Amino acid sequence: MTRINGNYRLWIALVALGGSSFAAVAAEFPPTSELKPNSQLPDPLVMLSGQKVQSKEQWEKERRPELKALFQHYMYGYLPPRPEEVKYEVRLLDEKFLDGKATLSEATISFVKPALKHKLHVLLVEPNSKQPAPVFIGMNFCGNHAVVDHPQVHVPESWVYRFCAGVENDHATEKGRGGQKDVWNVDLMVDRGYALASFYSGDIDPDTKEFTDGIEPMFWKSKTAEPGPDDTAAISAWAWGYHRVVDFLIAERVKTIDKNRIAAVGHSRNGKTTLLAAAMDERIALAIPHQAGCGGTGPSRTSDTRAESVKRINTAFPHWFCGEFKKFDERTELLPFDQNCLVALCA
Repeated sequence: MTRINGNYRLWIALVALGGSSFAAVAAEFPPTSELKPNSQLPDPLVMLSGQKVQSKEQWEKERRPELKALFQHYMYGYLPPRPEEVKYEVRLLDEKFLDGKATLSEATISFVKPALKHKLHVLLVEPNSKQPAPVFIGMNFCGNHAVVDHPQVHVPESWVYRFCAGVENDHATEKGRGGQKDVWNVDLMVDRGYALASFYSGDIDPDTKEFTDGIEPMFWKSKTAEPGPDDTAAISAWAWGYHRVVDFLIAERVKTIDKNRIAAVGHSRNGKTTLLAAAMDERIALAIPHQAGCGGTGPSRTSDTRAESVKRINTAFPHWFCGEFKKFDERTELLPFDQNCLVALCA
């Protein structure tokens, strides 16, 4: 979308992004049984070999890539690569949203190469200002139609959480429009000069234990019906979704967003995703994970019996993390990192 002399026009673009990826290339790491136990939080500035990071350059060229690869191999599964070609289509435009204070638009991202059946619908609310706006990217639980009360915003066709308003037979309906508008409060964001870009997690992968409706199997190295031990899982797939929204926002045609002030936000499982997305993509300047818990900001090494443990979360939500992470259910001291290292990647 381009602002020209204060006006907007709809656009359809076929964009070649190139084959590069922000995910680390799969690396060879030792099996769990050969990892050295450590009951303390690992130092982010100590390499897997035990060598201390001595400079900013070494952090950028050696330790940062190593940490990214370690987290993907042993915990989240490898993020899919950046698509080589996508299609952007803005299907909705309302320049008078919120009594003229904002412009609401919704774009559909189609994945051309590799070809995916999934389409990512991005809801964008921007203040009607002459200055580019900083933006919050937030993955929502109930569909874009629930984020704002607007009659034309897309209603997802895929599975939706039963706690969402207006859900019937595990699917969203028109009754859910605006059901979470008091959660997102876009009017307050706009009043403060911020934009919001939101997308529904189920566009990438519905949050069920089966992977049949998600993007993950398309990228599994195993090429089977079941994922390999470090193949893409739900949280890494959702993080990939955040990165595709960043691609869209920094596209040349989007002139209304401050590309240097992109923040990722999310609650609970979406908070875990927020943190991983920011850690893996330095275009995201700020991560705001709310109550992200175990697998997010909460340490895996904990003696607090009230805290969610690695075993508990892997048992309740086996699809969120890769198979390797389950090997640490009873042996968290063998993890070659902890969540403080993921936070360090966001710094």
